[in-house]
This record gives sequence, C-alpha cells and structure tokens, in this order.
Amino acid sequence: MASSSTLPLHLCHVNKFTMIINRSHALLHSIAIAFLIYYRASFLFLETKTRTTPIIPWLAVFASELLLSFIWLLGRAYVWRPVSRTVFPERLPNDDKLPAIDVFICTTDPDKEPTIGVMNTLLSAMALDYPPGKLHVYLSDDGGYATTLHGMREAWRFGRWWLPFCRRYDIKTRCPEAYFSRTEDDHSDSKSSEFMEERQTIKQKYETFKERVTKAKEDSKLADTGVHTARDHPSCIEVIQEYSKEGLQEDQIYKMPLLVYISREKRTSQSHHFKAGAVNVLLRVSAVLSNSPYILMLDCDMYCNDPTSAKQAMCFHFDPEMSPSLAFVQFPQTFHDISENDIYDSEVRSAYTILWPGLDGLKGPVLSGTNFYIKREALCGNYIQKGIDLRELKNSYGPSNEFIISLRHDYKPNLNNDGEVSHILLEEAKVLASCSYEDHTKWGKEVGFLYDAIAEDYLTGFTLQCKGWISAYLAPSRPQFLGTSTTNLNDLLIQGIRWGSGLVDVAISRFFPLLYGPPRTSILHSMCYAELSLFPLLYCLPLWCFATIPPLCLLNGIPLYPEVSDPYFSVFLFIFLSALSKHLHEVLITGRPISKWINEQRIWMIKSVTCHLYGSMDAILKKLGLRKSSFLTTNKVADDEQIKLYQEGKFDFRASTIFLAPLVTISLVNLASVAGGLVRMMVMEAGWRKMFGQLLLSFYIIVMNFPIIEGMLVRKDKGRIPSYVTVLSAVFSLFFLSLGSIIICILL
Repeated sequence: MASSSTLPLHLCHVNKFTMIINRSHALLHSIAIAFLIYYRASFLFLETKTRTTPIIPWLAVFASELLLSFIWLLGRAYVWRPVSRTVFPERLPNDDKLPAIDVFICTTDPDKEPTIGVMNTLLSAMALDYPPGKLHVYLSDDGGYATTLHGMREAWRFGRWWLPFCRRYDIKTRCPEAYFSRTEDDHSDSKSSEFMEERQTIKQKYETFKERVTKAKEDSKLADTGVHTARDHPSCIEVIQEYSKEGLQEDQIYKMPLLVYISREKRTSQSHHFKAGAVNVLLRVSAVLSNSPYILMLDCDMYCNDPTSAKQAMCFHFDPEMSPSLAFVQFPQTFHDISENDIYDSEVRSAYTILWPGLDGLKGPVLSGTNFYIKREALCGNYIQKGIDLRELKNSYGPSNEFIISLRHDYKPNLNNDGEVSHILLEEAKVLASCSYEDHTKWGKEVGFLYDAIAEDYLTGFTLQCKGWISAYLAPSRPQFLGTSTTNLNDLLIQGIRWGSGLVDVAISRFFPLLYGPPRTSILHSMCYAELSLFPLLYCLPLWCFATIPPLCLLNGIPLYPEVSDPYFSVFLFIFLSALSKHLHEVLITGRPISKWINEQRIWMIKSVTCHLYGSMDAILKKLGLRKSSFLTTNKVADDEQIKLYQEGKFDFRASTIFLAPLVTISLVNLASVAGGLVRMMVMEAGWRKMFGQLLLSFYIIVMNFPIIEGMLVRKDKGRIPSYVTVLSAVFSLFFLSLGSIIICILL
C-alpha cells in the first residue's frame, strides 16, 4: 500500500466529453460565420444601382457582426481544454512543516462596508484550520477610520473565546454571523449539554461584541495619530494584542494569530493607486513583521466558509513538480445572498464555472481580486540570490534595508521580544507605509501589484504568467469563501463601469494581450486574456448597433437580412440559434435552470448598452488625458426593500438616469419599430419575407427585456421606472426615429 508521502496531493481531470462538444460546436459555428462574411462582403461588390439597401446601415451591421465574431473567436480558447481538480489535504505533512501564511484584507469605507461584516471576515480568517503561530492577519483600512480600529480590538477580545470554541468542536462555519444565523449546527455532537452551554455563552459574547462595535462612531477618525480625513492622514500601524486572561480558564487559553491594523499614509497631493497601492503597502509592511512565503487575499466581505482552504491550496504549493513555477491558487467567488432567480447574474456563473476551468487547462486562471493564495516571491521577486548590488535593489524596492533583507527566504522578523512588540520594526513599517516611499522605485511598475490599470488583479496575474508563472483553479463542492453580492441594479452597473474601465485600460495599453502575450505565453492563453480585456468595448458597440439600426430600417421598410426564401437566411438563423443553444447548454451543465439562461441573456444586454459603454469611454478618456482615474467602492449595504425585490425576482429601477434612459429608449425604439414594421409588412409586397429577420431581432430584444417595459407601464411599487425617465426616453426615441428616417430617405 502506498504511503501518504508517495501519493499525489492533487489530481487534474480533463473534461474530454465537454472538450469534444466545444470544439465541434466551434467548427460548425465558424463555418456559418464564414458564409455570413461572404454574404455581407459580396454586397459591397454589387453595382450601386442594383443595391436595394443604403450602404451605411449595411456597413454598420456588418461591422457589428465582425466584432461579435471576433470576440466569439477569442472566447473559444476558454473552452478548448477545460479541466477540474481534486485535492487531498490529508496527505500533507504535519503542521510543523507547513509554511506561514499572511492574510490580507482591505477595507475603505465603513458606510459602504459595515464594520461588523469586515470583522466577521477577519475572525473567519483568524480561525482557519492552520497552526495559529504560522497565521498572520493584516487589515488595511484605507480611510483611517477609528471605528475600524476599534472593531479590530473588539474582534481580538471576542476571538480569544471564538477561536478555541471552533477548534474544540471542529466547527466548519467559522464566521460568527453565519454560524449563529444557521438553523442547524455543523458540529457532530451538537446536542450535548456541554456544547450547548458553551455555544450559548459564545453567542452572548458575540452579541456583546456587536453592540460594542455598533456603538463606535462611524465617522470618527484616529485623532490620537493625527488622522483628519479619509484622503489625508499619516500612517498608523498597530499590532492588536491583549495579555489579560480575565474570564478564561486554563484549558481555554489559546495561541492567537498575529493581528495587525494598517492605515497607510495618504495625502491629497499624492496618487495612491487605489486597492493596488494599499496591497503593495501590505506587502512591504508584512515583509518586515512576519514575511510569510504565502499570502491569502480576501475582500472585506468575503469570509472563510471552510477552514481547510489553506491546506487545500498547499496541496498545489507542496507539489515538487508544480510548486517552483506556481504563482497562485485561485478559488471561485461565491455569495451567500444569491436568490434562486438571480436576476442580476450576481454570481457571475459563466466566469467561475466555464471560463476559469477553461483557463486552468491552459496556463491557469485569472487573478480574481480575492480568494487566492499567492506566493510572495511571485510578487516581490527573490533578487538577493541573483547577486544584484544594494544600490540597484534600492532603486527597485526603495530605501528600506529591512525590507531588502526580507527578500531572502530565510529572513524571519523578530517582532515580539519577551512579549513586547518591537518598536523599531513598527517605526520601519510606518516608513514603508508612507505615501512617498514608492517614489523613484519599481513598485507598481515591475514589483508588486501593477498600477497601469484599475483592474490591478487581472493585469498583475497576466504579467506574472507572461513571466513564466502558472496558476491553478480549485472549486470544491463546499464553497471555501462566501461574500455579499450586488442585489440592486444601480450598484451592479456602477461596479460594471469600474470593471469595464479597468479591463479596457489593459486593452489600450502596452499590455494588450494579443501583442504582449504571444512572445511570452501561448496564443490560446493570450486569446483568453484578450477576450476579457476587449469584451466591454466589443460588446457595447455591436449591441448598440443591433438595438437601433435594424429597428430603424424595419420601420422604414429597408431589409438588412436575406429573405426567408434565400438560403443565406438559414445561415443567419443558424448562427443566432447556435449561439443561444450553446449558452443554454453551458447553463444546464452547470446545474442551473432555464430561467438562469434568460436572466444572463438579459443582463448581458443591459450591461452592454450601459456600464460596458461607460466603462470603455472612461478608459479611453483616461488614455487621452481627459479624465483622472477613479475607484468607486462597491456598496455592501442593501435596505430591506431592495433585498425583497431581488428575492422576488423584480428589478429595482431606483438607479441613475444615465443607466435607465438608454434601456428605456432602446425598448421604446424596438416597440415602435415592431408596431410600424408589422403594418408595413402587411401592405408591402412580400414584406414579411424581406423583413422577417429584423422583426425577429426586435421581437427578441423586447421579450428579453420585458422587465423594463413592465417597470415603465405596469409596476406601481418604489422599484418602478420613474415617469420622468419614461418621458425623457420617449423624446429621445422620437428624435432618433425621426432623424434616422430622414437620413435614410436622403441615402435612398
């Protein structure tokens, strides 16, 4: 029988059946697209007198079809070789041989990211099933709020009760809020009187903890350290500890992980590079305080739902064949508040069930902002062993000798000396957290998280893989991390603008994957990253075209598609049905219902004509120097009415007019075109055969976006579309249809 030391720590399974389906579909769909291109191109060679359609709308639709075909072609790389992985953490060596881990949690604003939720994430990280002496938890408070620091001190006190309780009874759900909200206990001996008594005690202490945190002033600042505003304050670093054992019995005393509060220096005159800048400060400060070789990155609302995630990740990092080139292990983002209907596609199903497993079959998934265990060396390098002189190192990493020493793998900081925290190291850490430390260095350019795009995770992961690093994707049946999703339309689209802008930042930079990638990584891998960087731009333009030009031509009796009797009509119909059926197949094989497919189609259209457009414009304006970079924090607070509407599957249209007006305008344009087109088809000779394609397209848009029409005309609740938006959109629609019809008449 093989020993645990010779058995594999993980297995990789190639999904061959899915791979065959994907490749067969890609072949058939590509042939159909080739016929479509031939049909469209042949029109351009017709004599002007024989053309029945104006050239401009024809070219607009053709260009849109080419763009969609191009982005579809790039996306085939995702499904070329999908894989799944299995790990065996029980085969890992003993705890004393496990490497240390630093946990990074970032927060900025307690008004949008409630302190109680942040502290629950922090406590779940402290309670990971990992040697506490090898676990170090850092919280970056970018706003410098006193309530966050107060919350950490309270979390430490509660943690001295919570962590031993979780260990003693092998609690699986180690986020206190999630644990005490459960109707059933996940402890095997949950009915014992001893357990129930201790559980009640811990619950009371948790309620006390919440009350103390809630009472703290939300808008207070760290007055004792000179903090004035969230954008202008000095650095503050505090090692959270308390040596009092009051109330704890001898068997309840438990070694606690290191817990550190960090608020980096911020000045209004300095650029702070948003989350990437905060994480780079965490990298430097943690290097001189703990210097763990591995780092777990968590969003402040993404708590650890399974305490074994660290050991599961180590199954890859301990693989002697994979580990030397392995940069990070990515877990999916999952959410605890997803409704059965999920009208906003808040779970981002496609990315974590289709795209990331496909990337994993190439060179590894995208670095996804949270839920990943990354090797410190991948971000900071190990240049000490390369014989580089001190001056060159300081040009790269800054003037701190202590940090440069930390680049050595064997460097172990001596933070605690006879129970006292080293003030020398804390002062050094404050220097590393200063806003001027990175000046004239390679931080954000070659070291740490990169600053070239606000999608710092995507760009940093891409450049790491171009340097030869690989990554792995693991999606166990029990979610390792659970977060809070967006449950209203406004927050979803604001978040989409930020994501879209960050991705297009990369597409129009020197890091454009199709140019930067191929010399450094495989063409398939480059295609995946290119699809991600381009999809906001290459979806918004074609969808705006299809939502306006064909309906306008339908209203004016101008055909843009072949007649029903024309063999080429079957080509267009095949492409349309092929794309829809492939999407439906992906939804069904991931265990979702047909309603999920409809919701994803709808939200794809909504995002494409709103946040993808605005995000792309934002990136282009930044590139031209006409706009400064900005970072809008996703709101994690939802009122009861928003949640109720989401759970009922109703859109909450209490959103900005810049989001609602395009949606309502497009709906009205297509309604008018269908009505006018039907009348024209009845009086026009062979009208239905010529115009059926455009009628089908407009009808599809109307059906898929019925909730918008319902929000205009039917609903009476607070989540309906405001009347002034409907009136404004009606004016826009009338203007567009009138002006467009005049232009078409001129072109004819």
